[in-house]
Amino acid sequence: MNRETLVLPVLAGLLTSALAGCGGSDDSGPGGGTIVVGTTDRIEATADAPAPLDPAQAYDTASWAVMHNAFQTLMRLPRAGSQPVPDAAESCGFQDNHSEQYRCTLRRGLTFADGRELTSRDVKFSLDRVRRIAHRGGPATLLSSIDKVETPNEREVVIHLSAPDATFPSKLTTPAAAILDSHDYDPKALRKGFEVAGSGPYTVRTEVDGDRLTKAVFTRNDAYRGELEPRSDTVEMRFFDDSAALERALADGEVDVANREFSAEQIDKLEAGRVAGVRVTESPGQAIRYLAFNTKAPAVREKAVRQAIARLVDRQALVRDVYKRTGDPLYSLVPTGIAAHTNSFHNTYGEPSVAGARDVLRDAGVRTPVKLTLTYTTDHYGPATAKEFTALRDQLNASGLFTARTQGVRWTRFRQDAADGEYAVYGMGWFLDFPDPDNYIAPFIGKDNFLNSPYRNRAIEDDLLPRTRQKAQRALAAPEFRRIQDLVAEDVPVLPLWQQKQYVVAREDITGTEYALDSSAMLQLWELGRGAEG
Repeated sequence: MNRETLVLPVLAGLLTSALAGCGGSDDSGPGGGTIVVGTTDRIEATADAPAPLDPAQAYDTASWAVMHNAFQTLMRLPRAGSQPVPDAAESCGFQDNHSEQYRCTLRRGLTFADGRELTSRDVKFSLDRVRRIAHRGGPATLLSSIDKVETPNEREVVIHLSAPDATFPSKLTTPAAAILDSHDYDPKALRKGFEVAGSGPYTVRTEVDGDRLTKAVFTRNDAYRGELEPRSDTVEMRFFDDSAALERALADGEVDVANREFSAEQIDKLEAGRVAGVRVTESPGQAIRYLAFNTKAPAVREKAVRQAIARLVDRQALVRDVYKRTGDPLYSLVPTGIAAHTNSFHNTYGEPSVAGARDVLRDAGVRTPVKLTLTYTTDHYGPATAKEFTALRDQLNASGLFTARTQGVRWTRFRQDAADGEYAVYGMGWFLDFPDPDNYIAPFIGKDNFLNSPYRNRAIEDDLLPRTRQKAQRALAAPEFRRIQDLVAEDVPVLPLWQQKQYVVAREDITGTEYALDSSAMLQLWELGRGAEG
């Protein structure tokens, strides 16, 4: 998910299979009290993105964490595994052998939180609305394979795709496919602000400070019809200014679960037991960090310049010295743990080599030193980002082949400027939308790519990626995905850096933590409880 993921908007960085607790005192349901989840994520309304909780705009992990618990989708990911199961739907499936017609039957008795009936017309309205608004930087690309949506009756939805897409059921599990009340949302305009109205297991009341969300209170939705059973009647998400404030709230008992984004030093402190009454859980993560290149920018327009950077960057040093091994080096857009991963960048460029980089630049006739500005966001990916970019700058400059400088920019400006092509080289993160290698390739390649990158590769766009989507048995698509990764390594439109491990800090009385994230690391608040498992 970007997502901006992104927020990188796709896995949640420091959120893993242990979530939620309660510092509140109300006795609010079967779980024994309000569960408080703390995060340093920022959800803000800006002039360019005025509707951070509207499915037509939101494409970041923080916003999706809120929306996932308030909206229903036709399909969802199960407690364990990556095969989608029905949610608002009673049943769904492809009706042909080419994965081009997808039919769903809705559950009986579906209503929105205000009691209004939810029908197939609302499903069609919602899918059409995201595609019609097509907000820049939004999730419309996830639904771009839809040709048309039909509603034969109030419970039947038939989705015709413009091309085969075996990943389509997984895309329907994301908040991009959230079902909205067609009587409540404008079909052509975003809903500005922070109001959310859906049919999911929780309703949401939000509190804001200016244009920033500071708290989201989730209350059990008695009108919900589905198979999910919330373990707590009330869950509260609090948004902190920085990881130091979040750590203090955790130590003071104001927060029961903390996620996103602790520094490596804080993780060491928490793992050493210096905050009483909490446990730290580490697990592999599939969120990635990478450098993005504007391949039309004069500084990096020559492929040889990007290849030289790929030969110089020392990922091992980054994760050792900057991130204290809270991540792993990454040599492909597709991370380890996702099917079809291969270490394409290591296979192509080997270990860091000044001599190799010099040869690449000399053979291409590039004059050195090459002047570069490395741009990063100061307030989105954690407190160590500035150190990371200082280290990258120093690695390049130590070669004598580059004269690099860094600049830090706040996220609200950074994301728009990056999409406008203002930066030659900049740092981004990606959090998966759904657990498939397609979701680490398709968002970065093609006309409407997430980065708004000018890079094009017809072999990937017109041949290899479409072939992968024809294969319902995803393992059969591995050869094409490996070839795609090799082509990306050859052209270097992006440079994978490292893959985050996941950490969750939770109080010892919190239950359901093993199910708090689905296989795309989407936060499932309904799984969280307090006290003995029942």
